[in-house]
Amino acid sequence: MASSDDPLALERQVCFALAVANRAVLSVYRPVLAPMGLTHPQYLVMLALWGSAPMSVKAIGEALQLDSATLSPLLKRLEASGLIVRERAQDDERRMDVGLTPAGLDLRERALDVPPTVVARLGASLEELEDLHRVLTGINAKAIAAGALDPKG
Repeated sequence: MASSDDPLALERQVCFALAVANRAVLSVYRPVLAPMGLTHPQYLVMLALWGSAPMSVKAIGEALQLDSATLSPLLKRLEASGLIVRERAQDDERRMDVGLTPAGLDLRERALDVPPTVVARLGASLEELEDLHRVLTGINAKAIAAGALDPKG
């Protein structure tokens, strides 16, 4: 059995702690987003669009660090649900732009309740979550700088 000073002890692994935290946090989001008809990945797309719609598909992928194979099905489902529209850019037919429908814009109002609800359900202080966000953002930036993570998805 591994001891706590063993470098291969499961409980010492950052990857394990992140994997468990990821599952735990997403399990908190799931019931909060379900009444809005969104999955967590769809919510991330909507957050990007609520911040600066319209956006090109490429810009959304870069913002979310997702490749087009992952992003395309998300966009198709959001379009089918009436929240977004995808259109060829008028100035460049190769570019697909994504905009919000009136229903997509209206959903933003309901989404304002998501962050405080998630914070409350996690049982962590806002300060703890902001510190965690800062640390994770820094690790992501270091991974990108080291070439371990492609910022374009």
